Amino acid sequence: MGDRVQEILSWYGSDNAGTKTNIARLLRSGKLAGTGKLVILPVDQGFEHGPARSFAPNPPGYNPHYHFQLAIEAGCNAYAAPLGFLEAGASEFAGQIPLVLKLNNHDVLHDEKDPLPSVTGSVKDALRLGCSAVGFTIYPGSAHCNAMYQQLRAIAEEAKDSGLAVVVWSYPRGSALSKEGETAIDVVAYAAQIAAQLGAHIIKVKLPSAHLEQSAAKKVYDAEQIPIKTLAERVKHVVQSTFDGRRIVIFSGGAKSEDKNIFEEARAIRDGGGFGSIIGRNSFQRPKAEAIKFLQTIMAIYRGEVQ
Repeated sequence: MGDRVQEILSWYGSDNAGTKTNIARLLRSGKLAGTGKLVILPVDQGFEHGPARSFAPNPPGYNPHYHFQLAIEAGCNAYAAPLGFLEAGASEFAGQIPLVLKLNNHDVLHDEKDPLPSVTGSVKDALRLGCSAVGFTIYPGSAHCNAMYQQLRAIAEEAKDSGLAVVVWSYPRGSALSKEGETAIDVVAYAAQIAAQLGAHIIKVKLPSAHLEQSAAKKVYDAEQIPIKTLAERVKHVVQSTFDGRRIVIFSGGAKSEDKNIFEEARAIRDGGGFGSIIGRNSFQRPKAEAIKFLQTIMAIYRGEVQ
């Protein structure tokens, strides 16, 4: 085990040997093994956005096996998906890549301003499927955030008792926030802090903009001259907000974008001390050979092989 992995494990002193083993498994898998960096393939979009919006740009993606194969062949650290997709391939690909079972999901058939995802899987399911971790989404800013926090607390307790790692998607959203505020630096940093306080081992947030949403927070950012001008500075601040960098923070890839933009974001994540990326649509909405090259370029950026 590399020194960096050992250092990261030391941050989780309250966890049992099983949970630490599964965190190490995530950090020691794929082409980034031992570096302390992660590139994870998440494929929950079929539930979250609908099948055509997710898979029509690259029809092989309708097949759950495609995503296992893509994550394995690209050398990702892990593959994350809801119950159905993992059940459709966990046996065939057993032991080939760490799995993360996404335990709650939300559809877009209702246009709520304050979303509340449904719990769609269990810790027992994750153990049955051989997963290394469970995933859970919270929406800070939603009127229903307290229910999500309480659900996560209970699920995290059970997962940790069972020796699993806990990955939290912390996405600010709801009537309390403007659309611009969902990715504001003060709000994203706050969302990352909330996930850390709720016991997450790995925290997934969106890349933050320089916008400041909360007037009270803006006064502090201005008075203390917190550097947030560049994306790398904002990444650094989000990492700092998760216990001074003592929790793993990874950043989502978002909607399909040009490669050069994604690569620039990866450089900013690397330079800001972020731990990596969780990239779905920008990966699986392209032919497999192209997706593998794309993901491996990002991994090379994180290893410092590509500037």
